[in-house]
Amino acid sequence: MEITETKEGALLRVYVKPRARHFELKIEEDDVTAYCAEEPTRGKANKELIKGLSRLFGRHVELASGFTSRHKVLLIRGATKTEIEQVLATL
Repeated sequence: MEITETKEGALLRVYVKPRARHFELKIEEDDVTAYCAEEPTRGKANKELIKGLSRLFGRHVELASGFTSRHKVLLIRGATKTEIEQVLATL
């Protein structure tokens, strides 16, 4: 799991698999994988990912990099590495 702490919050690296049955977040071989129900057109999967992670962490989430890639880095504003690890441990 790759989590980097910055002054704005924590950066979380996520691999996205679009066109799943429903939104789900899993830890697979020490990587965070997000299954998105939306298609990867016009940013639909990105919007679903941001919305789902915002609910999970209870924080503002924004896409830092990977707008067109399946490998994404998301900034979770105001969060620490420890807080992110604790939430992901409950999955």
